[in-house]
Amino acid sequence: MKIKVLCTGTLSHQYLGEGVSYYIQKLKHYGRFELIELKLAKNKQSEDPTQVKKNELSLFIKHINAGDSLVLLDDKGQQFDSIAFANYIQTQTNHTPGNIVFCIGGAFGFDDELYKMAKAKISFSKLTFNHQMFRLILLEQLYRACSILKNEPYHHA
Repeated sequence: MKIKVLCTGTLSHQYLGEGVSYYIQKLKHYGRFELIELKLAKNKQSEDPTQVKKNELSLFIKHINAGDSLVLLDDKGQQFDSIAFANYIQTQTNHTPGNIVFCIGGAFGFDDELYKMAKAKISFSKLTFNHQMFRLILLEQLYRACSILKNEPYHHA
């Protein structure tokens, strides 16, 4: 089992890249982890949100296998505190034959087809986050969840 994070685009700020690299190294201590940046072709003629979501869908589904537990990071999703999120990760680990795949969408959200494929939608806040910034937030919370599950001192409940 592996935890995968799929996200659109590349990071444009060095400080975010440093933070993302830091937490990727920390997460690899706990098992198989992969962050995949999906590179979108720039189509200057069409910035139609529906078409952008369709293009992103085709990239996402290339990295989702049968048996994976697909989790969409969505502002209308279920919210957890850190301990409940750790328990959610543990439950998914115990009951998912494939990987746990977290998807961070682009500016327009996800295509309806991806919503149909998803096992869950999770929200970290009612606030809206920049998708590049959220990548770092998700990785920190995954690291926190792993440290909670291993009863390590990073998280102080």
